[in-house]
Formats: sequence, structure tokens, C-alpha cells
Amino acid sequence: MSPKIAFQGELGAYGHQACSEARPDFAPYPCETFDDAIESVRKGDAQLGMIAVENSTYGRVADVHSLLPESGLHIVDEAFVRVHVNLLVKPGARTGDITAAYGHPVILPQCGKFLRDNDISPRAVSDNARAAREVAEGDDMTAAALASELAAGIYGLDIAARHIEDVDNNTTRFLVMARDSDYKRRGNHGMMTSFVFRVRNIPAALYKAMGGFATNGVNMTKLESYMVGGNFQATQFYAEIEGHPDDRNVQLALEELGYFTDHLHLMGVYPAAATRYKRP
Repeated sequence: MSPKIAFQGELGAYGHQACSEARPDFAPYPCETFDDAIESVRKGDAQLGMIAVENSTYGRVADVHSLLPESGLHIVDEAFVRVHVNLLVKPGARTGDITAAYGHPVILPQCGKFLRDNDISPRAVSDNARAAREVAEGDDMTAAALASELAAGIYGLDIAARHIEDVDNNTTRFLVMARDSDYKRRGNHGMMTSFVFRVRNIPAALYKAMGGFATNGVNMTKLESYMVGGNFQATQFYAEIEGHPDDRNVQLALEELGYFTDHLHLMGVYPAAATRYKRP
């Protein structure tokens, strides 16, 4: 029996596409929410989780970064998926027949110009693949789904318009999560290290904490903040850097960070994807 990889959404979702591209030897395991996908890995129902974290057009996926530190899982890989948005319709329908298109709130802004130009009303649903399934099951020839070509094939829909996204390099980044970590790996395109931290309650703590990365030549590719437990004074930061904790310059930077934090948790050490450094 093939190992399973969990993702948020139904079969045909972009998470399903990410699983098929990055882990073709794993069986896709659909879950209703990100929480469910993470829990399925924790319980052992799936061996890996494919979690969407950010889109190049829309920005970060809401609430995901606050879920990851509490998940008990480790980031073991990253995957970048080129997101082509398609207008999926019932067989026989055309673009001019469509009055409403259904898609996840993240995908609707990604094809806003196409929808406006064709006088199609955007309608938010919980999952793009679910929208495709419901359009296929319904009788409304004026309804369409905004989803992948994979979803069109699964649910027997026609593609009335292909690649309708507003930006021609529209890409979603996923993190691959597992119960166990392996810090011995080294990637062909370098390594990434992800961690969360909270700074001590002293003046300029964040500024001082970041100084160690600059002085030791460590490139920080991401730094995001979010509240912890609804407390406006308890801010946690999620960070990603290039390098491995065993690298001497990363060791020094993390040591200096430790002087100014009261919480530091390593989330994952994983190979940088080759597509990370491709420019559109």
C-alpha cells in the first residue's frame, strides 16, 4: 500500500496538484481543513502533509503560520506550484453563458480582471475542487468553477477559458510536514531553516535580535509576526533563513538571537527547492 500525503481540499484541489507533482509516489489524502490535514499526520493516517502557506499574488494563507508551531510536526521540504486558474463549466456551456464563478477566497482575487471583463460574479466557497464537483453535480449551465485542469478531468467538466489568472507567474508555496525530522540531509540548491521566536520585553529587542544575521552574513528570506493567544503584547515571529543550523555562521546568528528571545523553536531544516531561485 502506498504511503499517504494529506492536503486541504477535495480531489482536484491545488493541494492535490502539489502532492502529485512533489510526491508522485504518495497517495493523495484529502482533508476538509488544514487542521484536519495536520491532525491526520499526527495520528499516522497520513505520513506527510502538504500545507499551502503563501501565494505570490494573494500573499500568505490566513492562520496557517499560527497552526504550524503548535502542530508538533516538522517541515521537511518545500514545493512551489504554478497555479493556473481555469473557468470550468458543464459540458456544452460557454464563457458567455456564465454569470457566476465559484472559488476559494484566495483564488478569486487572482483572476479578478477576467471576471470583471466577462461580467461574471465571484462567489466564495471553501474549496476550489468542491466548487468543481458541485458545478458538475448541479443543473445550472450559468455556474462555473475556478479550479485546476486536474479538477476538470476528475469531475468531467469542460474548460471554457484556460489560464485566466491576472499575473502570469502566479505561484503557491507549500510546506511538506512530517512527524520526524532529519537534519543530516543536504540539498543540491542549499538548505532552508524555519523557526519561531518571541523577543524579550526590552527596548529594541527585535532590532538587536536581527543583528546577528546581518553580521554573520545569513540571508533571512522571511520574517512575519502574529499575535499569540489573542494578546496584543504577546507577538510571535515566524522566520526563514538560508542555511543549516550546523553552518558556523548560522550557529553564531542563532546564538545571538537567543540572547534577546524568551522562546525559540526550530520548525524545520529542509532542502531549498530548485524553483525557489527561478525568476519569472
